[in-house]
Amino acid sequence: MKIAIQGAAGRMGRMLDTLAAGFGLEVVSRVDVADGYDRGWAEGVEGVVDFSHHSALPAAIAEAVRRGIPYVIGTTGLDESEQAAVAAAAESIPVVQSGNYSLGVNLLVELVRRAAAALGPEYDIEIAEMHHRHKKDAPSGTALMLAKAAADGRGRAADGFVYGRRGDVGERPEGEIAIHALRGGSVVGDHTVMFAGELERVELVHRAQSREAFAAGALKALVWAKGRGPGLYSMRDVLGLA
Repeated sequence: MKIAIQGAAGRMGRMLDTLAAGFGLEVVSRVDVADGYDRGWAEGVEGVVDFSHHSALPAAIAEAVRRGIPYVIGTTGLDESEQAAVAAAAESIPVVQSGNYSLGVNLLVELVRRAAAALGPEYDIEIAEMHHRHKKDAPSGTALMLAKAAADGRGRAADGFVYGRRGDVGERPEGEIAIHALRGGSVVGDHTVMFAGELERVELVHRAQSREAFAAGALKALVWAKGRGPGLYSMRDVLGLA
């Protein structure tokens, strides 16, 4: 399968390039704005993995629709119009979108969903994530995945999250889900979901030791997407957890 990598000069792009052959994939286009990289896809590209800047996504995914090829999105920080472009594309091609492609994180998402349902609203939910100093968006896509899973477990809408606190915010209301972003050093990605009750606290933690876990999951998703019908899929679909 011949593929293109969007954002090929970045950390994830270079890791994808290194691992692709092990998944039976041939990288024929390495797209990036950096010097020495391609500005578009070669003819014959059969699938795309995108870890570029979110502003570049609408044009790229439109080209994937034109070519009728699967598209895997690892880019986070999309605004409403960019996410709308993803939804529109998914009506024509298979699109896999995830805030995190590691197996461990996607299992964590499922555990958070179940814990939120089992523990009930008397346990306050706080999510903390930490990444390296170079990460541009906050909170992380993974933290948002975890918050949405917690909301789903509680049977509430996946919105209205609190993003950090400052000043006289008053007492914490029941049912609030809060997300806190930390940045520093070379941390690949740490995520902690805390369920804080009156008598105990339950913490679910994932610490990434290498970006290889994310790259391998994204490539696995692209192999899985080949030949699928149009739709917006997640790693839960790829891993059979849906």
